[in-house]
Amino acid sequence: MFKALITTMAATLLGCTLAHAEPTPRIDLLTENFPPYNMAEDGKNFARDEHISGIAADIVREMFQRAGIEYTLTLRFPWERIYKMTLDNPDYGIFVTARLPEREALFKWVGPIGPDDWVLLARADSPITLRSLDEARQYQIGAYKGDAIAEHLEGQGLQPQLALRDQENVKKLIDGKIDLWATGDPAGRYLARQDGVTGLKRVLRFDSAELYLALNKQVDDQTVQRLQQALDQMRADGTVDAINARYLD
Repeated sequence: MFKALITTMAATLLGCTLAHAEPTPRIDLLTENFPPYNMAEDGKNFARDEHISGIAADIVREMFQRAGIEYTLTLRFPWERIYKMTLDNPDYGIFVTARLPEREALFKWVGPIGPDDWVLLARADSPITLRSLDEARQYQIGAYKGDAIAEHLEGQGLQPQLALRDQENVKKLIDGKIDLWATGDPAGRYLARQDGVTGLKRVLRFDSAELYLALNKQVDDQTVQRLQQALDQMRADGTVDAINARYLD
């Protein structure tokens, strides 16, 4: 009996050792073209790993490296698809996305990675002036389908014209097909500059959000904590500021 007890104890200890030695599962990260936070180097709607650049992409890479967690990184289109993939698949993550009250319980969160002012932009020669979002109801507003900004406008009773790619709204604004473009800042201005459009006028800042890495609810809490600690360290030692400067200064 004593020998059997020793054998059982040894097996239990070995099982515990293997459990602690088991590596953290790989996280499959998804993102979209959302300059300057994340973007495909060739401007297309699909890219993998080193062919993705941007403020958030660089921050996330460094964060995972410091945390010692394996990952894959894929840029896909459209946003609605990769958002649902992250909701439905264990060990998936998506960035950057606004951390909103209605999304809070859907994910586990790491961040903030960066700010996102929600603004209405107009052409430089536009006479439009606004004091509130309610005053914008008389104008044609363009927004990005599935984006938190578009959802916010719809929640306020507005009916924005929804584009499958936010970059489509740059052309619509310049061509006069919309009066205002509801987008994030600095993301919107950066996107416009890529198309050679500068001098857009900020007509209204109607809200703001912090952008995060959102992880599927089944990602274990220890992994989330390790990533958050790595990001906090990066912010404290100046790494986050240095990455921002590469794209915005």
